[in-house]
Amino acid sequence: MEKDLEKKAVRIQGKKYVLVADRVIYFNENFPNGSIRTELISDPKEERIIVKATVIPDATRPERAFTGYSQALIGEGYINRTAALENAETSAVGRALAMMGIGVIESVASADEIQKARLAGQNLPPRPGAPGPVKRTGEPPF
Repeated sequence: MEKDLEKKAVRIQGKKYVLVADRVIYFNENFPNGSIRTELISDPKEERIIVKATVIPDATRPERAFTGYSQALIGEGYINRTAALENAETSAVGRALAMMGIGVIESVASADEIQKARLAGQNLPPRPGAPGPVKRTGEPPF
C-alpha cells in the first residue's frame, strides 16, 4: 500500500484503518481511466439493503474488475436510521477498493463489519462447551 494512504490511517477499535473517502480519492488520483460503480441488489422495498460495488482500474480492460458487497438493515444503529443505503454503498465501495489492495493495512474487513460482528456475537447464546470470555487486564477493551 502507498505510504501516503498509510499516513492517513486512523485507529478504530485498536486497528489501523484507511477511511473509504481517502481510498476513493486515492483511486481517482491514481486511476484516471478507472471507474467505481454501485448497484442496489436488494428489493428497494425490503428493510435489508444490499449493495454491490464494482471497481475497474482501467476502462480499456473491463474484465479486470474488483467487487465488494455490503448490507445494512434500515433502523439498525445510529447511521442506518436515516442513511442505510448510503452506509451500505460506502461500505461496498470500501470493500471493492480493498479487494484491489487499496487501503488494506491489517484487514479487508471494515470497522463497521467488525463492530457488527461483535454486536451480533453479544446477542447469541454461548455454544455448548465453548470457553468463556477471556478477561484481560491493563488493555483497552477494543
